[in-house]
Amino acid sequence: MTCSTNFQRLGRANMKERAAKVEATAPDVYERLCRARKFIDLCYDLPLNLEQISSQACFSRYHFLRLFHAAFDKTPHQYLVERRIAKAKEHLSSNEPLVTDVCFEVGFQSLGSFSSLFHKSVGHPPATFRERARKSELARRKVPGCFLVMYKLEPVSPAT
Repeated sequence: MTCSTNFQRLGRANMKERAAKVEATAPDVYERLCRARKFIDLCYDLPLNLEQISSQACFSRYHFLRLFHAAFDKTPHQYLVERRIAKAKEHLSSNEPLVTDVCFEVGFQSLGSFSSLFHKSVGHPPATFRERARKSELARRKVPGCFLVMYKLEPVSPAT
């Protein structure tokens, strides 16, 4: 088992412990934090600030920030950026929009900050990610579906 796998397991366990501590403090607190997180999930493409997000949980900004970090092991801003990057990856791999269009579509205000955050998170720039996703999709089309399912490279679609 590699060091990173152990770290990921410890990270998950630590996150569960943190969430359990927040949940044990007051069941209502964890529910309110989840409501704020769901707000971020739904409005990731809008220019959100801490005041708007904390108002969804009915906490002051700084108290909310401490509770959110304790429960989810990241700040609301880090969570928002993660969601935006995940949505950008979906957009870049599914259709052929310009990187600039994807940047503004997922809620970033600056192409430069989007590109640098994307590169830091994914490991390569958005344009390179899009090309790799296209090549991967083309390669998948050349491999029989039964092979992909057999080796668990693609999920089995439910029978209709």
